[in-house]
Amino acid sequence: MVEFIFTTVLMFCLLAVLYLMVRALPRIAEEPSAESRGLLDRWAHSEVPEKIDIALNGFLFKFLRKIKVAVLKVDNNLGSHLQKMKAKEEEHERKSAIDFREMAEDGAERRAEADHKS
Repeated sequence: MVEFIFTTVLMFCLLAVLYLMVRALPRIAEEPSAESRGLLDRWAHSEVPEKIDIALNGFLFKFLRKIKVAVLKVDNNLGSHLQKMKAKEEEHERKSAIDFREMAEDGAERRAEADHKS
Protein backbone atom coordinates (compact mmCIF):
# COMPACT_ATOMS: atom_id res chain seq x y z
CA MET A 1 0.00 0.00 0.00
CA VAL A 2 2.85 2.36 0.85
CA GLU A 3 4.48 1.64 -2.51
CA PHE A 4 1.23 2.57 -4.27
CA ILE A 5 1.05 5.89 -2.41
CA PHE A 6 4.69 6.73 -3.18
CA THR A 7 4.22 5.80 -6.83
CA THR A 8 1.09 7.95 -7.06
CA VAL A 9 2.84 10.94 -5.49
CA LEU A 10 5.79 10.48 -7.86
CA MET A 11 3.46 10.40 -10.88
CA PHE A 12 1.69 13.58 -9.77
CA CYS A 13 5.04 15.32 -9.33
CA LEU A 14 6.14 14.23 -12.79
CA LEU A 15 2.81 15.41 -14.17
CA ALA A 16 3.32 18.85 -12.59
CA VAL A 17 6.85 19.13 -14.00
CA LEU A 18 5.65 18.07 -17.44
CA TYR A 19 2.81 20.59 -17.29
CA LEU A 20 5.20 23.40 -16.36
CA MET A 21 7.57 22.43 -19.16
CA VAL A 22 4.81 22.34 -21.75
CA ARG A 23 3.49 25.71 -20.60
CA ALA A 24 6.97 27.23 -20.86
CA LEU A 25 7.53 26.12 -24.46
CA PRO A 26 7.38 28.93 -27.00
CA ARG A 27 4.00 29.32 -28.61
CA ILE A 28 3.24 29.76 -32.27
CA ALA A 29 0.58 32.32 -31.51
CA GLU A 30 1.35 35.42 -29.56
CA GLU A 31 1.51 35.26 -25.81
CA PRO A 32 -1.96 35.74 -24.32
CA SER A 33 -2.48 38.67 -22.01
CA ALA A 34 -2.23 38.25 -18.25
CA GLU A 35 -5.99 38.57 -17.95
CA SER A 36 -6.73 35.56 -20.16
CA ARG A 37 -4.22 33.25 -18.45
CA GLY A 38 -5.51 30.87 -15.83
CA LEU A 39 -4.80 31.02 -12.13
CA LEU A 40 -2.36 28.09 -12.24
CA ASP A 41 -0.50 29.61 -15.18
CA ARG A 42 -0.13 32.97 -13.44
CA TRP A 43 1.02 31.24 -10.24
CA ALA A 44 3.61 29.14 -12.14
CA HIS A 45 5.11 32.27 -13.76
CA SER A 46 5.21 34.28 -10.53
CA GLU A 47 8.02 34.36 -7.95
CA VAL A 48 6.02 32.34 -5.42
CA PRO A 49 7.32 28.88 -6.51
CA GLU A 50 10.90 30.10 -6.24
CA LYS A 51 10.31 31.47 -2.74
CA ILE A 52 8.66 28.22 -1.69
CA ASP A 53 11.61 26.28 -3.12
CA ILE A 54 14.13 28.41 -1.21
CA ALA A 55 12.20 28.03 2.06
CA LEU A 56 11.78 24.28 1.54
CA ASN A 57 15.48 23.82 0.77
CA GLY A 58 16.44 25.68 3.94
CA PHE A 59 14.05 23.63 6.06
CA LEU A 60 15.15 20.33 4.52
CA PHE A 61 18.83 21.19 5.01
CA LYS A 62 18.34 21.87 8.71
CA PHE A 63 15.98 18.92 9.23
CA LEU A 64 18.18 16.40 7.45
CA ARG A 65 21.25 17.65 9.30
CA LYS A 66 19.48 17.14 12.65
CA ILE A 67 18.39 13.67 11.55
CA LYS A 68 21.99 12.86 10.59
CA VAL A 69 23.25 13.96 14.02
CA ALA A 70 20.56 11.88 15.75
CA VAL A 71 21.44 8.80 13.69
CA LEU A 72 25.14 9.24 14.48
CA LYS A 73 24.34 9.51 18.21
CA VAL A 74 22.28 6.32 18.08
CA ASP A 75 25.09 4.61 16.17
CA ASN A 76 27.64 5.65 18.81
CA ASN A 77 25.40 4.42 21.63
CA LEU A 78 24.84 1.07 19.93
CA GLY A 79 28.56 0.70 19.23
CA SER A 80 29.51 1.35 22.86
CA HIS A 81 26.80 -1.04 24.06
CA LEU A 82 28.08 -3.75 21.71
CA GLN A 83 31.64 -3.18 22.94
CA LYS A 84 30.48 -3.62 26.55
CA MET A 85 28.62 -6.79 25.63
CA LYS A 86 31.67 -8.13 23.80
CA ALA A 87 33.94 -7.40 26.79
CA LYS A 88 31.53 -9.16 29.17
CA GLU A 89 31.31 -12.15 26.82
CA GLU A 90 35.11 -12.42 26.58
CA GLU A 91 35.41 -12.18 30.37
CA HIS A 92 32.79 -14.88 30.79
CA GLU A 93 34.59 -17.12 28.28
CA ARG A 94 37.87 -16.67 30.15
CA LYS A 95 36.21 -17.59 33.45
CA SER A 96 34.36 -20.58 32.07
CA ALA A 97 37.25 -21.96 30.01
CA ILE A 98 38.18 -25.48 31.08
CA ASP A 99 41.70 -25.70 32.41
CA PHE A 100 42.77 -29.31 31.89
CA ARG A 101 46.09 -28.81 33.68
CA GLU A 102 44.32 -27.69 36.84
CA MET A 103 41.92 -30.62 36.58
CA ALA A 104 44.79 -33.07 36.11
CA GLU A 105 46.63 -31.63 39.13
CA ASP A 106 43.46 -31.82 41.25
CA GLY A 107 42.87 -35.40 40.12
CA ALA A 108 46.46 -36.35 40.92
CA GLU A 109 46.19 -34.77 44.38
CA ARG A 110 42.94 -36.66 45.08
CA ARG A 111 44.48 -39.95 43.97
CA ALA A 112 47.50 -39.30 46.15
CA GLU A 113 45.25 -38.58 49.14
CA ALA A 114 43.21 -41.70 48.46
CA ASP A 115 46.36 -43.82 48.18
CA HIS A 116 47.74 -42.23 51.33
CA LYS A 117 44.53 -43.00 53.27
CA SER A 118 44.50 -46.59 52.22
